[in-house]
Amino acid sequence: MTMLFLLLALIATASWITSTVTLRMKALERRSDRLERRLGLLLDHFGIVEPEPAGLDEVRALARDGRTVEAVRVYRRITGADLLEAKQAVEALRAV
Repeated sequence: MTMLFLLLALIATASWITSTVTLRMKALERRSDRLERRLGLLLDHFGIVEPEPAGLDEVRALARDGRTVEAVRVYRRITGADLLEAKQAVEALRAV
């Protein structure tokens, strides 16, 4: 019986920790999104254009040649983007 109680207490504690961390992560994500929007507004207001990352010409050439996987890999390496963002960027470069 004691073992069952300990197991239930452990499960309850793990659930509480997981929910607390999840809520905190969501709050941080919302804050990050707000800050990114504000930064975008400031850049637009002052007419600042974000420079293109060095090496994007290589990504364009790979995309033009139909070497999408390599283009995504290079894009991720030079920008630090995640896989989905890199794939969308390479597809956008191919469309142009």
